[in-house]
Amino acid sequence: MRTTTGWQATGSSELSAGLLERRELRPDDIAVRVDYCGLCHSDLQALRDHDGHSRLVPGHEFTGVVTEVGLEVAAFSVGDSVAVGNIVDSCGQCRMCRAGQENFCHEFPTLTYGGKDRVDGSTTLGGFSREYVVREDFAYRLPEGLDPAAAAPLMCAGITVWEPLRALDVGPGVRVAVVGLGGLGHLAVKLAVALGATATVISRSSDKADDAGRLGADGFIVSTDSAQMTAARESFDVVIDTVSAPHDIAPYLKLVGLDGTLSVLGYLGALTVEVADLLIGRKKLSSAGSGGRPSTAEMLQFCADSGVVPDVEVLPSSQVDTALERLAANDVRYRFVLDMSDLD
Repeated sequence: MRTTTGWQATGSSELSAGLLERRELRPDDIAVRVDYCGLCHSDLQALRDHDGHSRLVPGHEFTGVVTEVGLEVAAFSVGDSVAVGNIVDSCGQCRMCRAGQENFCHEFPTLTYGGKDRVDGSTTLGGFSREYVVREDFAYRLPEGLDPAAAAPLMCAGITVWEPLRALDVGPGVRVAVVGLGGLGHLAVKLAVALGATATVISRSSDKADDAGRLGADGFIVSTDSAQMTAARESFDVVIDTVSAPHDIAPYLKLVGLDGTLSVLGYLGALTVEVADLLIGRKKLSSAGSGGRPSTAEMLQFCADSGVVPDVEVLPSSQVDTALERLAANDVRYRFVLDMSDLD
């Protein structure tokens, strides 16, 4: 086994630095020196839910440099800059995997942490560490021009909003509304605008109106203002809902125009839907999660070509507890990224 250093929760939900074991490289593996790892709300939730009976190493959106390759690796060489997201393996055989949608693998994809390795059955440990070993098929070449620190959150937040934007043919002439301006929402705005659409932000208060304009939105609606919501009825072709807490989606369905779609991305629990809210206007309700390999590679290249990257605040990994506390308080605009070099 290989050893590296990382931030881990063992007997409690608190993180501490310590030694981690990584597998020796299999023929199709690469070893990645993790330089930057994004901090996601799901990391915070995983720590809150941690039962203390196992080792938890969060982190599923990171960039780094290849330091070693397996005997059969053809796509990467030592020194290549790469990115890794929240999926590190899949069955490769089911209908979804064959369609390039490994994120919907019928056997469930192997997650970057908290997943079950498909070869030895061990629990995967995430990117809050200085090294990660991954199959070459689930690593992505980082295009030139993408800053590695800013690019890290593209591997989760970026691909999560990219998939529905592409699936719903967002482009010139399409009217997009984004509900919630956080880690997902601000990237949804940037990507929609870069694809040629017009974007409007919907938020509970006007606090982020200036940010919305800076990000490229040409409209802003306060969701608690009934007059504004009424005036915006049936104004959008696509509504991207990034709210992570349970909420009523009926007000947002009313904003969807004829044959339009509400895509719920932030909350994956049970929601109540009145069929009449879909019936009037032939509206559609959809969702998405992460992305397959072709879509992820496409997203990275698009971001490099169009200059789209998240707004990030980079902190040394030793400040991970501070970052988690601030994330819990929504005190970030719009994504924390940990610099892992202090683990050397």
